[in-house]
Amino acid sequence: MDSAGKEREAVQLMAEAEKRVKGSHSFLRGLFGGNTRVEEACEMYTRAANMFKIAKNWSAAGNAFCQAAKLHMQLQSKHDSATSFVDAGNAYKKADPQAPRLTPLPSRPQGRFTIAAKHHITIAEIYEAELVDIEKAIAHYEQAADYYKGEESNSSANKCLLKVAAYAAQLEQYQKAIEIYEQVGTNTMDNPLLKYSAKEYFFKAALCHFIVDELNAKLALEKYEEMFPAFTDSRECKLLKKLLEAHEEQNSEAYTEAVKEFDSISRLDQWLTTMLLRIKKTIQGEGDGDLK
Repeated sequence: MDSAGKEREAVQLMAEAEKRVKGSHSFLRGLFGGNTRVEEACEMYTRAANMFKIAKNWSAAGNAFCQAAKLHMQLQSKHDSATSFVDAGNAYKKADPQAPRLTPLPSRPQGRFTIAAKHHITIAEIYEAELVDIEKAIAHYEQAADYYKGEESNSSANKCLLKVAAYAAQLEQYQKAIEIYEQVGTNTMDNPLLKYSAKEYFFKAALCHFIVDELNAKLALEKYEEMFPAFTDSRECKLLKKLLEAHEEQNSEAYTEAVKEFDSISRLDQWLTTMLLRIKKTIQGEGDGDLK
């Protein structure tokens, strides 16, 4: 069968799949075999997607894979859903072989990369919440960030990168986390609407430095204050200086007191608590201490 024939068959399958999905929503179908019709529709969307691929209609293939992915979600098949979303992302990418680009071509229609980015975020969320595979979640958040950069959606790209940084630090990939926090902090510190967030990113970068090496943290702190003078007066910067002093003196009580004082005004989240505990454990004789 030629490409045109494959496309025609794929379109027919899409239409039939849509009918099956609509039929599964009726009350009687819901009582008797609604899921069976959804499963059949899911298979039809996947077959249609593969036919569109043979015909090299990549956008249509991506759309069909997306429909299959959504039905897999409905059927509670998280792994199959993630696989279909990956297939969709790959198809969308082939629809424009230059994807992703940092500078979109004026002639290229906007929006396709945003759709692909959202699919990768969905996959990442499945991996982090359902399948608990953080490495794969990181990979899909990175892919989403690349797609958003291709649309010059820097704010959305930064949100994805910050997820990557948080997970990287949890996995003790501190250099990767530092680079992202510094990059996002630098990008936001000159933006009147976002600069208040920059202190948080420099704070987190400094904590990652601190876990690796106390001297690294001191040098990083000096660099951040020079780059972003407003950081000096922040509570985060003042806390870092107290923690560095306590660590230098190997004084775990002073360290804990500084953390408690900060926490009484700005509640520590789980990520910050984890990082601060890791630093505290490097104080001699601290072992598996806590922050209480």
